[in-house]
Amino acid sequence: MDSREPLGALVVAVDGASRGNPGPAAAGIVIALPDGTPLRQMGIALGRKTNNEAEYLALLRALQEVQRLRPTAVTVRMDSQLVVNQMTGRWRVRDGRLRLLKEQVDAVLAALPRVDFEWNPRELNSLADQLANAALGGEPTLRRSSE
Repeated sequence: MDSREPLGALVVAVDGASRGNPGPAAAGIVIALPDGTPLRQMGIALGRKTNNEAEYLALLRALQEVQRLRPTAVTVRMDSQLVVNQMTGRWRVRDGRLRLLKEQVDAVLAALPRVDFEWNPRELNSLADQLANAALGGEPTLRRSSE
């Protein structure tokens, strides 16, 4: 872990996408300051996954990236009601593959200070959605601001 000072609060928009269920899948991730200033924008191909697996893998990759930034708090915004409700404990995780992914997410969450989850309608999650779709189309992206 590096010795930089923690960044403060971060807002993370996450989206997972799959063409087919299962099918080729990708993640879209936007990490920003609370004022909207982007720090990282990523589109990542995930291989063959279901849509819900893609959503969880997108969340996992986002939190792993956030962990490197050492924030004091994180707000995660997703358009997946399933993942948000499972992460907040409102819904149980019944699918075995999703349970394993949630356990991986929980392990990363244990190393972060405070993480809140918010459901956003798809139209408010458009940049993460665009990044996921670009990665599905063979255009993986990684944009970082200067640190």
